[in-house]
Amino acid sequence: MRWKPFIRENAMHLSWMVALTATLGSLYFSEIMHYEPCRLCWFQRILMYPLVIILAIAAVRKERHLYHYVLPMSIWGGGISLYHYLMQKTELFKSGATACGLVPCDVDYIDWLGFITIPFLALIAFALITIIQLLLWAADRD
Repeated sequence: MRWKPFIRENAMHLSWMVALTATLGSLYFSEIMHYEPCRLCWFQRILMYPLVIILAIAAVRKERHLYHYVLPMSIWGGGISLYHYLMQKTELFKSGATACGLVPCDVDYIDWLGFITIPFLALIAFALITIIQLLLWAADRD
């Protein structure tokens, strides 16, 4: 039970660091590398960017009960990221990629180690935030 005090004290800070890193990474890819985001990338950004502000305020004010607001955004964003990743990496979802807008959703701007793409990075960020918030929820239930 030693993890509970650590999670109670640091969950919002850890979640904020993940959200900030994901936000800065997405801005790096679009503004520095000039990769045009597709429609699904925009939906993921819409769900990630507010988390930076919400989690920063929660961390500064030492509020722990915002997981009620953070979890729906992170779970929904993770679902979109997973769908986007499957669209890029499997033939099963490829058919919807061209209807995504000006930039097809199956474009791999990066492909590190054969499986790490931008939607995969977003999925990892949303999953980490979700796990941290679920741990905080579990720690607060006791």
